[in-house]
Amino acid sequence: MKMTKTSRQSYINVHRDAWVEVNLEYLAQNVKAIKKLVKKGVKLLAVVKADAYGHGAVMVAQTMLASGVDMLGVASIDEGLNLRDANISCDILVLGAVPVWAFESAVENEITLSIFSQEHILAAKQAFERTGKKVKAHIKIDTGMNRIGVGMQEAVDFIKSVQSAEFIDLQGVFSHLACAEDEKETQEQFKKFDEIISNIDTKNLTLHILNTAGIMSYPNYQFGMVRAGIGLYGLMPDLPPSATLSQFVLKQVIALKGRITRIHTMPKDEGISYGHTFVANADTKVATVPIGYADGVPRALSNKIYGEINGKKVKQIGNITMDQMMFDITGVDSQEGDVIEVLGDNLPIDEWANIVGTINYELTCRLKVRLPRVYTR
Repeated sequence: MKMTKTSRQSYINVHRDAWVEVNLEYLAQNVKAIKKLVKKGVKLLAVVKADAYGHGAVMVAQTMLASGVDMLGVASIDEGLNLRDANISCDILVLGAVPVWAFESAVENEITLSIFSQEHILAAKQAFERTGKKVKAHIKIDTGMNRIGVGMQEAVDFIKSVQSAEFIDLQGVFSHLACAEDEKETQEQFKKFDEIISNIDTKNLTLHILNTAGIMSYPNYQFGMVRAGIGLYGLMPDLPPSATLSQFVLKQVIALKGRITRIHTMPKDEGISYGHTFVANADTKVATVPIGYADGVPRALSNKIYGEINGKKVKQIGNITMDQMMFDITGVDSQEGDVIEVLGDNLPIDEWANIVGTINYELTCRLKVRLPRVYTR
């Protein structure tokens, strides 16, 4: 594979002319920028679920930890085990529901679980009886997300019962904001969370409720820990109108690049790709790149996005196919093998999200594993 200016080592075993590029220097800068918003003594948990939102959890976790992150958050026990298999030894919290039959694996691998039901307490007891080790746990309270968590009516009694259980090492209590961009809704959740924690013994418990948007908007509710997700990857969540972040800059960590596999001239009045949704109004120089919707690029972006080659923006033309897309490079000095950047510093993924009516989170997660990850600084 033709080399670029980035690390030679990064490209070993890459056998595609298309790849996701992850800038670890930008990642480190984002961690430090977010830490500046966090009060002294408050821990920072980095969310690396869904393979770090498509960025590659094992690789980015190491940079995050070196940059000052205290703990990692995942969605499932398997995601936690993958980090342990990579010799990542920091505290790991499974933020999602864990099946009761997986509690023993969590205990054996020092992975902290979110618990919120009587079945979880029983599973913790059984895991302790089999291993002799206490289950490390945080209790999830449902304050308005209506997804998972112990309900408000049962929360205080549930927390007290877990605190009295000798087979559970209760380390924290938390909740999750449903509408951080809506101050009224969020204040209602804060009120509910405060109501619960005011009726329990919080000594030695880490309390946390803020996500990325919360960190940026509600400094008075940082408690003992905050959880940053999308912001670490250089992408902004929706914020309330009152949020003021002067001189706060995040850098998009992810880029998507591909090499031109064919250049040809398409005559005037000819169409391109399935359905001929683009028809040339003049002779058009076309570049084909091996990236398609099977790689996670929505087909709905067809004829609506741009790439960049040799410092020039070029329009994507025709329907994006399963494995390939085409660009109009008329007037651009280029040759087969040159790189077209599809996402990058000047090509934000937020533009894609706006076009297809979704959020940046979804699109980073959709960039599939068949695209190799290349890590640069």
